[in-house]
Amino acid sequence: MAAAASEGSDMFDEIVMADERFHGEGYQEGYAEGSHVGVVEGRRYGLLHGAKIGSEIGCYLGFALTWQCLLQNCPDEKNSKKIKALDSLIGMIQKFPYEDPTYDKLQEDLEKIRGKFKQLTHQEPEPAPNCMYLKIEAK
Repeated sequence: MAAAASEGSDMFDEIVMADERFHGEGYQEGYAEGSHVGVVEGRRYGLLHGAKIGSEIGCYLGFALTWQCLLQNCPDEKNSKKIKALDSLIGMIQKFPYEDPTYDKLQEDLEKIRGKFKQLTHQEPEPAPNCMYLKIEAK
C-alpha cells in the first residue's frame, strides 16, 4: 500500500511540477530565440548605420578632393587658406577609424569632420552637398 501511495504522490508531484518545468523550458527557448533575433537585428542596424557614416565621409572626401584640385590652379591668398582647410579635412578623414567600431571617440571625430566641412562650405556662393542626409536604405 505504501508503494501505491508513493507512486500516486510521484504522479501528483509530476503534475504539479509540470507547470514549473514548462515555464522554465519556455523561458529558455524564448531567451535563446530572443538572443538570436537580437543579434540579427543588431547586425542589420550596424550595417545600415555604418553604411550611412561611410557614405557621409565619402561625400566629404569627394568634395574636399575635388575642390583641392580646382583651387591648386588658382594661387592667391584666399585660395591658400581654403587649400589649408581642405588639407586639414582630408587629413581628418584619412585618420578616421573606419574599421574600428569600438573606437571610443568615433562620434567626436565625426562631429569634428562635419564642423570642418561646414567651415569650408559656409562662405561658398554655390550650395554644398548635404552629405549628412544621403539616402541609404536597408535591403
